[in-house]
Amino acid sequence: MSGNSRRLLFVVNAPEFFLSHRLPIAVAAQKAGYEVHVASAPGDSVQSIRARGFIHHSVGFARSGQNPWVELRTLVSLVRLFRRARADVVHLVTIKPVIYGGIAARLARVPGVVAAVSGLGTVFLADSGLARARRWLIAKLYSAALKQKRLAVIFQNPDDRDMLISLGALQLGDVRMIRGSGVSLDEYPCLPEPEAARPVVVMAARLLRDKGVFEFVEAARLLRSRGVDVEMKLIGSADAGNLTSVTEAELDKWRKEGVVELMGFRPDIAAQYAAANIVCLPSYREGLPKSLVEAAACGRAVVTTDVPGCRDAITPNETGLLVPVKDSVALADAIQKLVEDSELRTRMAKAGRELAEEAFSIEKIVAQHLNIYEEVSANG
Repeated sequence: MSGNSRRLLFVVNAPEFFLSHRLPIAVAAQKAGYEVHVASAPGDSVQSIRARGFIHHSVGFARSGQNPWVELRTLVSLVRLFRRARADVVHLVTIKPVIYGGIAARLARVPGVVAAVSGLGTVFLADSGLARARRWLIAKLYSAALKQKRLAVIFQNPDDRDMLISLGALQLGDVRMIRGSGVSLDEYPCLPEPEAARPVVVMAARLLRDKGVFEFVEAARLLRSRGVDVEMKLIGSADAGNLTSVTEAELDKWRKEGVVELMGFRPDIAAQYAAANIVCLPSYREGLPKSLVEAAACGRAVVTTDVPGCRDAITPNETGLLVPVKDSVALADAIQKLVEDSELRTRMAKAGRELAEEAFSIEKIVAQHLNIYEEVSANG
């Protein structure tokens, strides 16, 4: 790299997340002349990051965040990394990197900070005393992290933006809106629906309670009891490090019951959507779910929940149907409606692809990010 190259440092929890959600942006930044660094927890995917010419730094992000000494050590390691790397711009992605990285950037006096708030989490939906206390603490941490001289905070949906502004953690002038992480329209082509006798409904997500996995399974039971001839497929794996993960015992029970087909983790989502008729995501809250962006690109009608992020990934009643959160009956009703109305699915498929071309293409998402880096860069 040239000694005159500006340095861009991504900070993410996991290396595989960087590859799945930020790689095209990093490649484009590299082509634009940035020396690209990536800080994440260690993992098998680090080798792939380095193979692309990026400089990787290991940071110990703990999954649970329950030990304050471990969290403090992470913060200190980020301060040291920022001082050592001397990045012109740091791009912080997801909750921990944004909060810890934002505070570290202030201490290390990083010239430009980009923070990507890709969902505030379900703590902002709960209304218990503990949830309110956690919201207060998180708001204070965001406020400390987002006080920068050169700052752009990227939101994927307006609800998360409005929440942080209302909590006093952010100024409106620092907000940038980008709808998701983008999708390659070539890699996710719009193909005609399969002509199988039984319509196929696919849900692709980490198998967590707040992704709506249990509602999806219950909807499958309801559809079977109604005699609706449909094949329900669940793509994804359990996450032992997450307290809300589906357990192996629950997966075994579902296998024996046979109302859903458990596909496990699959890297070929485009092919899975091409073989499906409907895509479903009954999540409790999202930033802007990549699975629904990919469904739009593939031209598949969607059933999802009327919550932040999910409702922003579709055009209601044009590219998909919205249902109340945690409502298995409404979910089953919406799926049944699309199963029984192929003409409606076809109209939604066409509108979904048009939405992807207009709002979600990776080229547009990348261009928006490069413009933001120029804005916050000391040389911009």
